[in-house]
Amino acid sequence: MPDVTALDLPYLPMDEASFADDPLPRFAEARAAHPWLATCPYGIVITQYDAMRDLLQMDRNLEGAYRSVVDIMEAGETSWGRFQLESLLAQTGDSHQRIRKVLAPAFTPQQAVRHRELMKRVIAQQLDEWVPKGAFDFEDFAANFPITVFCGLVGASPSVIPGLRGSLEAFGLSLSMNKAFLPNLVNAFDTLDAFVQDLVAQRRKAPHGPNEEDMLDVLVRTQSDGGLSERELYDLLIFLFVAGYDTSKNALTLAMNVLIDRPDLYQRCAEDLSFAHKIMEEGFRHLTTSTIPRVVTRAFEYRGVTFPEGTLLFFPVSISGRDPGAFADPDTFDPERTSGKKHITFGLGVHICLGQFIARAQIEEGLHQIAQRIRNPRRTGPSAWRPFFGVWGLKGLPIAFDAERQAEMAD
Repeated sequence: MPDVTALDLPYLPMDEASFADDPLPRFAEARAAHPWLATCPYGIVITQYDAMRDLLQMDRNLEGAYRSVVDIMEAGETSWGRFQLESLLAQTGDSHQRIRKVLAPAFTPQQAVRHRELMKRVIAQQLDEWVPKGAFDFEDFAANFPITVFCGLVGASPSVIPGLRGSLEAFGLSLSMNKAFLPNLVNAFDTLDAFVQDLVAQRRKAPHGPNEEDMLDVLVRTQSDGGLSERELYDLLIFLFVAGYDTSKNALTLAMNVLIDRPDLYQRCAEDLSFAHKIMEEGFRHLTTSTIPRVVTRAFEYRGVTFPEGTLLFFPVSISGRDPGAFADPDTFDPERTSGKKHITFGLGVHICLGQFIARAQIEEGLHQIAQRIRNPRRTGPSAWRPFFGVWGLKGLPIAFDAERQAEMAD
């Protein structure tokens, strides 16, 4: 069987800004040249939805490619590099299971339901502050929502957010493969590390009572009982702050970008929370945020192709739902879509996103209230795009709108 690295495959310049601006035609061209494989500057790209689904579940043969990312970034001696190599996403086997077991009870569907009141309260308060402006950058608005929710989950004051926003934004470029970003990534890690260490120190001085425990109390107690090391505790908190920020913010911004051109669907979000759920799920299929890196740890064969140990693979789940071989009329945004195939925004296998239920709940609740109170949104300027590697999405979405009428608020 042919070695994947020896095949004559189409090339995708995924590191170029112009690629990030409009990647879908490039992927269509690549699939026309080879049905499911391409190359990029750093390895092999899986371009087909079905192949992504199959391969992402091969946990026996693949693991997170964070060592490869750190090597590409020449960051092995930095604090950020150490974090990438030791964070939850980089863990395998018993260590991964142990840490994930600590977190799993806080991220169940039941916990997401429990936290909906917090989410509704946060977005309502944020809208109270922002709607009177009549115009703003929606991406900036969206950035404040998920991080404020997470502050509520760990008992941190939202007043810390302005001081952390720059670091969280920088961390969103962690998998961008651009060495020019490294100084900012190191500074971002160091800022977040100092913050979470102080957060833990303050909680140890003043723990909550048994009936008032939040996620931070549970993690601190787990560390005290020997379930986590001190460093693992801090790294987990940094991971959760970052994970709870960038992807949800980008997904909400992408949803608004689609809905601006579909006012009938936007209005239905205001009227019906269950329809907001459909919009969210179709948004995840239509265009989402991530390219997942994996490295082959044990050689294997798939579809008549050999993948040698050490091969770096990229799974652009961000565009996987636009594969015409998997979804009928994939470029049409249709929240009533009845396809039996589901999006793979949250990944698959042992590293499937732990926070997916909370992410879904907060985007759904956010869309519902936003559509009620930001009427007739329209673009007031251009948007740019983030690097395609890592966490992709819009950079800026300036809008103006009609605020809700006071009589309606009184009702």
